[in-house]
Amino acid sequence: MSETIKTDAVIIGAGPVGLFAIFELGLLDMKAHLIDILDKPGGQCAELYPEKPIYDIPGMPEVSGQKLTDQLMEQAAPFDPTFHFNRMVTGLEKIDDKTWRVTTDEDEVFEAPVVVIAAGGGSFQPKKPPIHEIDVYEQADTSNGLGVHYAVRKMEAFKDQDILISGGGDSALDWVLNLQPIAKSMTLVHRRDVFRAAPDSVNKMRALVDEGKVNLHIGQITELVGENGQLSGAHLKPAEGDPIEINCTSFLPFFGLTMKLGPISDWGLNLNENLIEVDTEKFATDQDGIYAIGDINTYPGKLKLILSGFHEAALMAHHAFKRVHPDQKLTFQYTTSSTSLQKKLGVN
Repeated sequence: MSETIKTDAVIIGAGPVGLFAIFELGLLDMKAHLIDILDKPGGQCAELYPEKPIYDIPGMPEVSGQKLTDQLMEQAAPFDPTFHFNRMVTGLEKIDDKTWRVTTDEDEVFEAPVVVIAAGGGSFQPKKPPIHEIDVYEQADTSNGLGVHYAVRKMEAFKDQDILISGGGDSALDWVLNLQPIAKSMTLVHRRDVFRAAPDSVNKMRALVDEGKVNLHIGQITELVGENGQLSGAHLKPAEGDPIEINCTSFLPFFGLTMKLGPISDWGLNLNENLIEVDTEKFATDQDGIYAIGDINTYPGKLKLILSGFHEAALMAHHAFKRVHPDQKLTFQYTTSSTSLQKKLGVN
């Protein structure tokens, strides 16, 4: 495992509530590291509805999911958070009465007195295409672009590969455009000749098709071909005509994401219908030092609203202060009048 990262708080989930938790912890002099399975901040807001308007954020009559994410990132910036994207938290264990150890699927190790679970409805998991024995070709080694991958963590791993991408959304089109320059060959398959991606991305993709740099097929992948777990091709059932075989050493299906509770269910926390039970004084779980805020928690009267998660983050931070700074007295202050808080924010 890599060298242990020691910090004040580990936040699991970089959605809006997790991002606001950086701000609330930072005001109270607590440093945070954030871990998220996605490749960018924003959670559902950025991944599922970046352009969809949200109407119930206080003071913002209308704001898109991406704009809200951008503003929360700007608000958190003075506290210099450290982000760890494309990672899933796989382990949570208690070291002593003051410290928790968090591990990820990238063999990273974090130790902190405070762990904040802000994972929304759980972790995002890729939707797998209905291809028989696809798991035979799935690759856990992110340094190797061969086989089936559901995310691109290291572009260089796909250099000089025959890449097959399936899907019609932003992720599929973005990676067609980004990987095509380094690929040996690039093929895009979608079930229909209509794409859900940004128009500019679609236009750029079609230009590459016209130039002969991308092969576009309308249809569905029905089978993968290879020996000893080494992918060499795929069978395509086109919308019209006879089935064909496509040469590919890398297959990237982008069929969207689904929410699953994932490893959280194994952490020994009190769960109620896959939600973490917390109190409403400090939004702590039944384990000292572990808090749950946002859609992942439950309590009497819970409303699954972003604004509720912001409130929960504030109360969480004030209680967490006592664990991180047990010898210090916490004096409640307002950002509108406290020169010390304004100095932390860089406005004074």
